[in-house]
Amino acid sequence: MVDRDWDKAAQRGEPSYVWRAGQERRLEMIVRAAGERIYGQVLENGCGVGIYLERMTQYSPTAVGLEYDHPRAREAHQRADHVVNAAGETLPFTGELFDFILSHEVLEHVKDDRSAVEEMVRTLTPGGRAVVFVPNRGYPFETHGIYWRGQYHFGNIPFINYLPRGVRNRLAPHVRVYSRTDLEQLFSGLPVRIIQRTVIFGAYDNIIARWPSLGRFVRRITLSLENSPARTFGLSHFWVVEKV
Repeated sequence: MVDRDWDKAAQRGEPSYVWRAGQERRLEMIVRAAGERIYGQVLENGCGVGIYLERMTQYSPTAVGLEYDHPRAREAHQRADHVVNAAGETLPFTGELFDFILSHEVLEHVKDDRSAVEEMVRTLTPGGRAVVFVPNRGYPFETHGIYWRGQYHFGNIPFINYLPRGVRNRLAPHVRVYSRTDLEQLFSGLPVRIIQRTVIFGAYDNIIARWPSLGRFVRRITLSLENSPARTFGLSHFWVVEKV
């Protein structure tokens, strides 16, 4: 069991610690979106403890992980050779270096998400792609917890993201949530074209671990909803952008 630092969980999110069906599914989406770029120069921008980075080194042995939190960067370095401790808003790399960049549930935590996106685009090669996962405002739960009367409460809090944005942001000032329009504005004016954008549900591995039959039923239903207008209630946006 992971001994969590709740202040860090609030401000920087909780990275993936174990590899399960949900992570495997997302990796398949990442590799498919990257195409042949996955074998080139690869960056995971916000690699946490290196769970995804470790898998990507199977395709690109020189894959680089960037992580702002130093203890997490040290742990990621146990899984991959190339890990840098730095902030996503000021990437310590030359321009047009990476063929593929992954940003997995990271932009919601950085100080300046527009700067972080500009830096990813700056360091992409022409024709290079970035895959971005961020929380969907339409999801019925705020998965990063809230602050209430000065105390942080971790967990899935229902309907917070449906409140007016000003109220929502007072309850969850530590994490952003995105609508499709928010993401369009985030990439507006940058030299990229959108290859794919959709909303996906979670894999509900935690439910499956406790109640296998119920969890698999929930997973089957929600995955089917991804092909319908009901995907607006999904967990995360999945965007693929290409530098032009």
